[in-house]
Amino acid sequence: MRILISELRPWLKLLARRRARMALGALLLALTVGAAIGLLALSGWFITATALTGAMLAAGMAASLEVYAPGGGIRFFAVLRTVARYLERVYNHDSVLRLLAELRSGMFAVLARLDARALGQRRASEWLNRLTADIDTLDSLYLRLLAPPLVALLAIALVSGLLGIFLLPAGLAVGAVLLALWAWLVIGQACLGMAASTRRVATLDHLRGRILETLQGLAELKSYGTLSQHRARIDADQAALYADQWQLGRVAALGNALVGLGVSLAAVLALWLAAEAYRAEALSGPLMVMMPLAVLAMGEALGALPASFTGLGATRAAARRLNALGRSRSVLSEPESPAVPVAGAPGVRLRNVTLTYPGALTPALDGLDLSLEPGERLALLGASGAGKSSVAALLVRLLDPDQGEVLRDDIPLVDVSLDELRTRTAYLTQHSELFDDSIAANLRLAQPEATEASLWHVLELVELADWARELAHGLETRVGEGGRQLSGGQARRLVLARVLLLDAPLVILDEPFAGLDRPMAARIAERLDTWLCGRTVLYLVHQLRHDGSDPPGILRSLTLRDGRLG
Repeated sequence: MRILISELRPWLKLLARRRARMALGALLLALTVGAAIGLLALSGWFITATALTGAMLAAGMAASLEVYAPGGGIRFFAVLRTVARYLERVYNHDSVLRLLAELRSGMFAVLARLDARALGQRRASEWLNRLTADIDTLDSLYLRLLAPPLVALLAIALVSGLLGIFLLPAGLAVGAVLLALWAWLVIGQACLGMAASTRRVATLDHLRGRILETLQGLAELKSYGTLSQHRARIDADQAALYADQWQLGRVAALGNALVGLGVSLAAVLALWLAAEAYRAEALSGPLMVMMPLAVLAMGEALGALPASFTGLGATRAAARRLNALGRSRSVLSEPESPAVPVAGAPGVRLRNVTLTYPGALTPALDGLDLSLEPGERLALLGASGAGKSSVAALLVRLLDPDQGEVLRDDIPLVDVSLDELRTRTAYLTQHSELFDDSIAANLRLAQPEATEASLWHVLELVELADWARELAHGLETRVGEGGRQLSGGQARRLVLARVLLLDAPLVILDEPFAGLDRPMAARIAERLDTWLCGRTVLYLVHQLRHDGSDPPGILRSLTLRDGRLG
């Protein structure tokens, strides 16, 4: 239990910062359960009292019954239950969605601070699972694991107290049975489902990763005849996932059966004790019927607990993995007294740089010496895997070399503030990173204060302005997740426009015209040539075509092979 609390403590603290909002949500949930208890109890009393009064009148006896007050009470509880249920669902889910959004942005901020070496220790699918599946799993912490059991305890106290007012032994006996049932649903169900629900999270993580990797490498797997092996691993993960789901389903079904059995047993016990009191003329007939019906309403308060606590292991595993992510730190250190690079186009130098990625058999860069003079435009050529992207990662300090040093204007990069370095370096990566937001928002990632005129200017440079003006929402048009609403060429040009928006003296362009036809590449290259004047530029390309579509203004080119200059 102590370990469990320590694993959940960071997330409980996060909830505690919103204790007022969480308390209001729990109050709405308690109102819903209380209204259900009141509705069923009062209805049982009223129906029985009406029947007895009618029977007495039929027998010629004098009898009367006030129907307006209990009838109004029944309508009040019915309306209150409906309204409270609606408000509770809307309010609590809104609270949880706000919390998940904050968690996701916080975890993304942690990932954004990690260096490339730390990020490379896990597959992209694993990081994706941390930001999506693991965080989504934590929505059960409040909605299923905190508020419902507390409200159930409150409901047990309410029902036991209500029964105890009229018949103390019934209140004590029913309270004892319901408390024992509550303890099993919270502790017993969690123990029975802990192992399977914990395994399920890990298995689902592996399964998603294998499926993504298989789809991404489908052509290669078919070519090498290894697709069947990957499918067999997927089938094994799927079988393990189904086995755990079956086990969890059985445990949850046991809990649901115990809820029905326990509540029914408590109701029968209440009825028996009430009947004995009725026989002894210590209790009226309507109250005798009201007591077991009030107990039966506890099914609503306890019904959500079996499934919630059967899956406690999933919440625990997600919290454990997110705790590890939250403790992750970049190995890149900030200088205590950062140096400030000189203004203008910088000179860049790599001296005897060696870089090896974790798990790699050979170094990505092996004793590399490379220099760019201020204002020079250098094309670094090489096939995929030759080390071009590693050079770029060193220049923007996503990585530090294992040996050697990287200098900018003869200042080691380790002596320059990371923010200063990266705001003074424009880097077009090989992939087109776009977020599911507007065109303007994606552009302003480079320059948050950019004016609308600046946005249109860079769009003109990459031949997207006319297209954007024809859109119904113009710059506010959303590009879709990963830019899926755009063609590959449009997405690439939009990312290039974002780079142009950053007025940086050092520019690194990795295959800037990938996905563009040659005439368009030649036109954009001509405009780009003007923008690049006075800047130090490093192009990363596979090869030069010499057909007018190459990056503009190249003064010299070097070829990189296996981490060395050829």
